[in-house]
Amino acid sequence: MEHFFAPAGGIKLHCVAEGAADAPLMLFIHGFPEFWYAWKSQLEEFGADHRAVAFDLRGHNLSDKPEGVAAYRHKPLLEDLRQLIEHLQADRTDKSCILVAHDWGGAIAWTFAVAFPQYVKKLVIINAPHTVPFARALASDPVQQEASHYMLLLRHAKAERVLEANNYERLLKMFSRTADGHCALSDEEIPLYREAWSQPGALTCALNLYRASPLYPPTPDDPGAAALKLDPATLTVRVPTLVIWGEADTALGTVLLDGLEEVVPDLRVKRIPEGSHWVIHEQPRQVNAAIRAFLREG
Repeated sequence: MEHFFAPAGGIKLHCVAEGAADAPLMLFIHGFPEFWYAWKSQLEEFGADHRAVAFDLRGHNLSDKPEGVAAYRHKPLLEDLRQLIEHLQADRTDKSCILVAHDWGGAIAWTFAVAFPQYVKKLVIINAPHTVPFARALASDPVQQEASHYMLLLRHAKAERVLEANNYERLLKMFSRTADGHCALSDEEIPLYREAWSQPGALTCALNLYRASPLYPPTPDDPGAAALKLDPATLTVRVPTLVIWGEADTALGTVLLDGLEEVVPDLRVKRIPEGSHWVIHEQPRQVNAAIRAFLREG
């Protein structure tokens, strides 16, 4: 795989690519607490006929790490992505690409497709809720509120201390939220993740994604997402979209698919009943096959 750094948003983003430089661009955005490596199976698969590129989000692994919570609000994250696509497509008139995203990467990709549809030929979202149904569930659904309670810890000042303890034991347990209770990471992958989390400042930067977001469950002293006044019309995604959902996800319930077609009119949903939140690790062949079928459309 080809490693390089790309300028974006006044910083440098670490990228990893497979495939010919002149092939159609397919860009992958990881979630929490991951880094580019989450997409290794997809880079191998789609690098055969695309320029498949995964990158470390700002603050993660080898990418630059701006300080402060404000640096992780949605505007700088969207600008990173826009400038990265411009850089990768510098010699092309049509800048649009296939955008594939999971978890926090999905949150970024949903908003990006609304703000900059000219850069998105097709959108693939994996276990990442659209803002409108997520805010609704966080405000009113007790089951999703309880499932999202972990977000309150990740926003707390003690989060770094808790997650770093015992060589990142708590972070590794997050990957055990699977249907059978086993870790979604292999024994060979765990050291790679610990190394990424150990990069100076990386854990705080990753947690700042949660601290910067208004989407979190309510507490007795804070209404959380219930305070948001969202207009679905301004958050409608107009590009062709595939949502892949591992239904055994214990953090993000299938309630988050309810009413999704109202804000994503050109929508396909592929449910994987045995897949957890970490379905890209557990079921890479099913995920790749679903994406392949979607790309063949049209």
